[in-house]
Amino acid sequence: MSETNDSLAKEKELLKEVEYKPASEKLLTYTKLSGPGWLQGAITLGGGSLAGSLYLGVIGGTQLLWLQPIMMILGVLMLSVIGYVTLSTGKKPFQAINEHINPVLGWGWLIAAMLANLVWAMPQFSLGTAALQQNLGVFAGEGGDKLCAVVLFVIGTIVVLMYDSKAVKYFDLILKIMVGVVVLSFFGVVAVMAGNLDWGSIFKGFIPDFSLLSQPADKFKDIISGSSDPEYWKKTILGSQRDRMVTAAATAVGINMTFLLPYSMLRKGWGREHRGLASFDLGIGLFIPFFLATTCVMIASASQFHGKFDEGLIASEKATPLTAKLQGGYDKNLGAFQAHIGPEKDPNETDKQLAAMLVSRDAFQLAGSLEKLTGNKAVSQTIFGIGVVGMAISTIIILMLINGFCLTEALGAEMGGPIHKVGSILPGITGALGFLFLWSNADAKFLLAVPTSVFGMVLLPIAYFTFFCMINSKELLGDALPKGGKRVALNLAIGLALLASTIGAGWSIWSKAKWIGVAAVGAFLLLALGGHCYRKLNQKLNRIESKLDS
Repeated sequence: MSETNDSLAKEKELLKEVEYKPASEKLLTYTKLSGPGWLQGAITLGGGSLAGSLYLGVIGGTQLLWLQPIMMILGVLMLSVIGYVTLSTGKKPFQAINEHINPVLGWGWLIAAMLANLVWAMPQFSLGTAALQQNLGVFAGEGGDKLCAVVLFVIGTIVVLMYDSKAVKYFDLILKIMVGVVVLSFFGVVAVMAGNLDWGSIFKGFIPDFSLLSQPADKFKDIISGSSDPEYWKKTILGSQRDRMVTAAATAVGINMTFLLPYSMLRKGWGREHRGLASFDLGIGLFIPFFLATTCVMIASASQFHGKFDEGLIASEKATPLTAKLQGGYDKNLGAFQAHIGPEKDPNETDKQLAAMLVSRDAFQLAGSLEKLTGNKAVSQTIFGIGVVGMAISTIIILMLINGFCLTEALGAEMGGPIHKVGSILPGITGALGFLFLWSNADAKFLLAVPTSVFGMVLLPIAYFTFFCMINSKELLGDALPKGGKRVALNLAIGLALLASTIGAGWSIWSKAKWIGVAAVGAFLLLALGGHCYRKLNQKLNRIESKLDS
């Protein structure tokens, strides 16, 4: 028996031993054996989470702290479902969906995951380069962006190739360390700010407040009343607030994350014995790091930006080096208001302040604003920069890893073989080259990002529906099919997650692609219906053929 098989056999024996032991002993064992959940944590803590948390803090302050944790809980639930099905059957999900549910859904799921890997690697290279150059001050000279891209690509390739070698245990360790670094960096930022924070408002912010779907955050209400057109600013702020809330609901778990989990479990040799560990693993490896990191970023952003503005945008004599990066967003916001009220009227001081408050900020802006609190550039820029670089690198690595699984399944190749390695390296290539030559071009970025985003959002609720079908399929699960009250509770929870993802995806698709997006949804649903009819017809023909043979 190989070393890997020996290790897996010991792992299964250990899980059997603690199955009926006290919770403390069981949790200690689960912590030691955790793995795939940390891969999920590494990918979700990327540029999207950072940007989303930053702007949620800008637009909603601490009143929206409840949103991302709730959406992630629903996402963890859906990941647990596909994990349960995979560990109960031992079947690769792509094959199981094609055989037992719908081949169009299976192929759509795989293609959407691959597109997400290849396209979303580009902004991760952009994020990592910006953090290296702006926050950490390295490779900042001429040609530095190319050097940063090479460094990020080499690190990602070296680490991801460990996954298919005897060094896989080091791969798991590196990912855990990187996730830990991200969390600790942002935790350190909040620790530095602790004495200046309103902790009462922060704790209150974890209580769900759905009124924010129909009215602006509290701090904006008083400010809006002093503007020359309160209704315009209320509509603008509320639209942005809703958009960010609903998008967060749709994207807490990405379509490619749902592809990663089952294959990473199968790759580790996990089976039925690991079902309890799998749910725990998602909690400790995905939910807790995501909760801590995004919460810390939101707290920092809310503290520095919510209801506040850069005075240099309104009074040029007060401008700082940070002001220049905000000028374009400010001019756009104020220009839209000017177009609304007409050239014969002038914005008042409050209008200008609101236009400045609503400008999107990035990691460099947040780190720069913290210098006022710390009085030390190294503390604010370096600590924050390390966290952002960790986010970028860990996400690049996981996008590469997922793509290896996708290409292998698409071509029916062997896991860990040459096709798997080629598939793993592809997002590193598209990410680096796309960042250098495409991502800075607005037209190219639109042509890449919008179709990928729309397709992924279309597929997310459809993937959730597929998982719902799988968890209720007697044909697929056999004696592992959930029963009684457990099944009812599980289906209610899945229904809630499906509803949230459908509303979020629908809102996001309409805001990004309007009728083209609706047409894409309709076309895919028609294809899925055709796939369902094809599978049913195939089953009937197979049954007839079996009867004739007998």
